[in-house]
Amino acid sequence: MTWFACPYLGVPVELTDERWAHIRKRHRYFGPEDTDVLAAVLAHPDEIILQAFDLKEKFGWKIKDSRQEIANISDLDIYIKEILYRPFDKRYLFYHQSLIERMRFEVMQHMLEENIGLVTIRRSRNPEKWNFAFVANKLIAGATAITSLDINYLFPLYLYPEQSKKDNPGLNLTTMLIFEPGEKYGRKPNIAPIIFSGLAEYYPKRPSPEEIFYYVYAILYSNIYRETYVEFLKIDFPRVPFTADYEVFKNLGKSGKQLADLHLLKSPALDPPIARYQGSSPNDRIEKVIYQEDEQRIYINNDKYFEGIAPEVWNYYIGGYQVLHKYLKDRKGRTMDDAPHYCRIVTALSKTIEIQKQIDAIYPDVEKEIIKF
Repeated sequence: MTWFACPYLGVPVELTDERWAHIRKRHRYFGPEDTDVLAAVLAHPDEIILQAFDLKEKFGWKIKDSRQEIANISDLDIYIKEILYRPFDKRYLFYHQSLIERMRFEVMQHMLEENIGLVTIRRSRNPEKWNFAFVANKLIAGATAITSLDINYLFPLYLYPEQSKKDNPGLNLTTMLIFEPGEKYGRKPNIAPIIFSGLAEYYPKRPSPEEIFYYVYAILYSNIYRETYVEFLKIDFPRVPFTADYEVFKNLGKSGKQLADLHLLKSPALDPPIARYQGSSPNDRIEKVIYQEDEQRIYINNDKYFEGIAPEVWNYYIGGYQVLHKYLKDRKGRTMDDAPHYCRIVTALSKTIEIQKQIDAIYPDVEKEIIKF
């Protein structure tokens, strides 16, 4: 039986067959002969762990205190959360103040429940294009989810009751909530009441919060909108024109939902994927990222490649990231163990381009009569 002092949990952990299988799955370069090495490394004292993981102690954060705090938690699993690291790139995070310097809990707590949110920016450093909109249904990497050059903002669709320290042991944050404060009981839409009342004057029935969200999402993916208002989008949050035509509102909302489902990778339109992972070699290591336009292939090494990648899909950007290139670049040196997931990303981007064309065919009708709030 092998035990090691896990630097993440701060307690001795048995290296069970299940844990070892997880390590082998995620890090295939580890072999059975590395077990003792792994245990020895993770059992090092604080100073060695700081060096090994390139961590730096700061005012208010000391590794000794952090490990002790985590050791006192009875149920560690409740703090392991999914996070949107980059577009279509899901990671896992131990979401606790002992490890996370800036949790932004006052905002992020609303994404710990069933929710969706809009990720965007306030000011863009790109002088030519604006493409800073994405949907999330989980926590996000706040500063870098869709761009590393500009501050990323998350707007949850629903606000849940504020959670107390009793509900969330160890949380003690002072980050300012930039949205409306949550009600004491039940969730409420994070949409100003004036929007609902203004739409009610023109529409035959009150739209749901989701219908409004999907309409906004469609507008933000209109190339006509982005090009027309690029100068304004560079200096402030997007301003969304609401059409007075209910049919236009509904049609754009349908397109917005299709986009959101694609971007959350839950759309039935993703199957079957348009891309294929090919090559006869057993080598799945991502050694390079090269796109051959004439072949419409992305090579990850000399033999393995993804095919069926149109140039406009390869060159598609969300925020500051060329999506397909970024996903592979971040995994360079690792094993390609999620090829089906990557093929679904390719499909989502291809269908996004198609839907954007449909949105642009409708968008001129939006500005024929705009509701003034």
